[in-house]
Parts: sequence; structure tokens; C-alpha cells
Amino acid sequence: MTEFVRNQWYVAAYGTEIGRELFARTILGEPIVFHRTEAGEVVALADRCVHRRYPLSESRLEGDRIICGYHGFTYDTSGRCVSVPGQKRVPRTARVPAYRVVEQDSFVWVWIGEEDRAEATPVPRAPWLDDDGYTVVRGMEPLAARYDLLVDNLLDLSHETYLHGGYIGTPEVADTPITTEVDEAERVVYVSRHMDDAECPPFYARSTGIEGRITRWQDIEYRPPCLYQLHSRIAPVGVLPREDGTDPDAFHVEVVYAITPETENSTHDFWSVARDFALGDEEVSAFLRENNRTVVLQDVVALDLLEKVVEQEADGYQELSVNIDTGGLAARRMLRSMAEQGRADAERAPAAAGRVRS
Repeated sequence: MTEFVRNQWYVAAYGTEIGRELFARTILGEPIVFHRTEAGEVVALADRCVHRRYPLSESRLEGDRIICGYHGFTYDTSGRCVSVPGQKRVPRTARVPAYRVVEQDSFVWVWIGEEDRAEATPVPRAPWLDDDGYTVVRGMEPLAARYDLLVDNLLDLSHETYLHGGYIGTPEVADTPITTEVDEAERVVYVSRHMDDAECPPFYARSTGIEGRITRWQDIEYRPPCLYQLHSRIAPVGVLPREDGTDPDAFHVEVVYAITPETENSTHDFWSVARDFALGDEEVSAFLRENNRTVVLQDVVALDLLEKVVEQEADGYQELSVNIDTGGLAARRMLRSMAEQGRADAERAPAAAGRVRS
């Protein structure tokens, strides 16, 4: 069974997804309804009326208040019920949980854990997604698989050679050894693969115009449990970074995945591709959007299949791991440690699960 790390920020949506219409999404097993106030601020409430559990997302927004579509219970932005049909007195306990949210780097982040830990926990950054020096394409695909299978997938890019051939995979990706570093203090896993002479896959050939062999660097930075970043650099073969570490002759692509569990066996797979070349070129954007979505859907098909296999296997099954798995294994250990720490903290101080309190 997958155990959630609750005391962390998770991406609930792109900012562009949430407007003046009620918007439902389940995060870590908790149904949440989102909307923007008339002033433009994002509100997140539990998607369940206190009266008879009717989904508030199937109700009506009037001003900044949600009116339940079943019996008319009315809620303000804090989750407090301010009106009950047929009586003037509103029960003191009539309120739904409200969740803390932060809008940053094109994402809407939501806090699911213990409320008193939110302020001290920084929201992960992906600044390229809201930077005028980059052009971004993005999407989100639902995954009918547990989120740690997606973590495994993204930490071992050797699968690009076999699963994504003809798009981003070439023989060199699987053939090139990786280096792995783990920063336990900052809780970051780094995995790097540097290819000095590689085939240029169509994903980059058609978007950059490079012909022939390339220098290709893949530097992964994973911040458990939610944010994965692939710092990708390509250049014509022989063009390497300067002694000071800069590489002005390279094309830079920042691939960002926000990995948000929906339930124990389903995941919201947010993906973004930010580039520092062909800025504003809609033809390049359309190509990268279509191709990256195709790559993501190839992963979705594979991981949905793998989820069925994992669900059916006997307890105690021992899988084989090799050198290419060092990053994924480090991520698993870190996720397990974070979940165990959260469970221990909850046992020591059984506070209300992480919502804004009145």
C-alpha cells in the first residue's frame, strides 16, 4: 500500500484551470472544490456539504459564497456556513474544512497536512514556468497508478530508449552510465547523465534545427514527494560548457513534473516544458506540446499496466535492481522516511488534519 507524505505542498491545478466556476479535484484522497473570489484569490474547501454530504462542486457560486445545490446551505470562503434554510440560527459546527493555498510559478499549491506546519514548509520552486525568458507548453494527464510508480519512471530515464524511441529516446540514453547524489538535509535526489556524442532525437532536432550528432546533458533534481525537474541541455557535438560553467551555445529545456497523488492508486501527472529558444514561436510550441503529450501518454499506458501487475502480485515479491535504479531507490528511501516521520509526528501530537481552522 502506498503511504502518503501529508505534511508537504502539492500541486492541485494550474492557475489557469481555476476561475469563477466551481472546480473539483481529489488530492491525497480528499475531495476539494476550488474557485476564485471576485478579487481573484483562490479558495479551496472540502467538497462535501456538512448537511447531507452533497458535493459543493455540483452546487452554485454566488458572489464569493457557495450555495449547496441540494438543500441550500451557504458557505463563505473560510468554509463557515452562513445560512441554513428554514431557520435563522446557524449551528456552530456547520462549517467545512478550508485548505491553505499558494499560487506560484503557474501552479496552485495546496496544503493537506497539519496546519501548524504549513508556514515553516517552503513551497517548491519551478521559476522557469513563469519567466519571460522561457516559452512554456503544459498539460496534465490522469494516471490510473500509484504515484511512486511515476517517481520510479522519471528517476530512470534509460526507459526513453525503449518506450519513447522516435520521440526523445536514442541508444545513448540507455548506454550512458548515471551519477547519483543524495542531499539528505535538503531532501533532494540528483541523477545526471552526460552524453558527449549522441544521436539527436526528433523532439530536439525539429524544435532546435540541429542536424547531426549532439552533446546532451540530463540533470534530474527530484524534491520528494511532489516536484521533479529535468534540466536538459543540448548543443552540436563538441560544444561543451565553458570553464565557468556557462553554456551560452546550448539549447536549454526545463522539463517539470508535479506528481500529485489523487488516491492510493491514481495520480495527477502535471507536466510542463519550458525552453529558452524559439521564444513565442507557436509552430515550435505546437510541436513540443503534441510530442511531449505523446511521450507522457506512452508512460501512462505503461504505468497503468504496471499498476495492475503490482496489485495482483503476491506479498513479498522481490524485484531486481541494477545501477540505473540508484536514483529511484534513493527516492523510495526518502519517501518512506518522510512518511514514517509524518506518522510518528501524528502519533505524538494528534492534531486536526491539515486544514485552516476557525
